[in-house]
Amino acid sequence: MADSVVLDPVDLRILRLLQNDARITYRDLASRVGVAPSTCLDRISRLRRSGVILGHQLRLDPAKLGRGLEALLSVQVRPHRRELVGPFVERIRALPESRSVFHLAGPDDYLVHVAVTDTADLQRLVLDEFTARREVARVETRLIFQQWECGPLLPPGPEADDQGESSGQS
Repeated sequence: MADSVVLDPVDLRILRLLQNDARITYRDLASRVGVAPSTCLDRISRLRRSGVILGHQLRLDPAKLGRGLEALLSVQVRPHRRELVGPFVERIRALPESRSVFHLAGPDDYLVHVAVTDTADLQRLVLDEFTARREVARVETRLIFQQWECGPLLPPGPEADDQGESSGQS
C-alpha cells in the first residue's frame, strides 16, 4: 500500500467539498469548512504538496462531441511480457477513442474504456486497432448503457463515514 497521509476532519471536509465542486472559491470553501481563507489555502497547498490532490479535471460529454456510444473492451495480450506492456499501453492511450486503460490481474490483461460514434466505428476500432495487433489474443466488448460517478473518495475510517455532508443522508 502506498504511504497514507494523515488527514484531520477539516482536511476531510475540504476534500469532500472540492470533489463535489472543484470550482468553489477559497472564500466559500473556508466558510463551509469553518476556517479562515488563508488557513484553507494553506491546507489545500499542503494537500497538493503531499500528493493527495493530484490536479483538476475537465469532464466532457462524449455524446455532445459525436462519440455517443461507449464500451469497455476486455483485452488479453499474449505473450504478456514486460517489453510488450509499455508499447501496447502507449498505442492504446494515443487512440482518440480511448478514455482510460487499466492493467488488470485475472483472465484479462487490460480493460479499455472507449467512446466511438456508432457500432460500425466500434467494430472498426476493435478490428483495426486491437485484434489486428499481433500481441492481442482476444477482445471482449461490453456496451455501456449508463454511467454514474461515485464518491467522494475519502480514506477509510469512522471520521470519513460519519461526516454526513453531501452524502445524501439526513
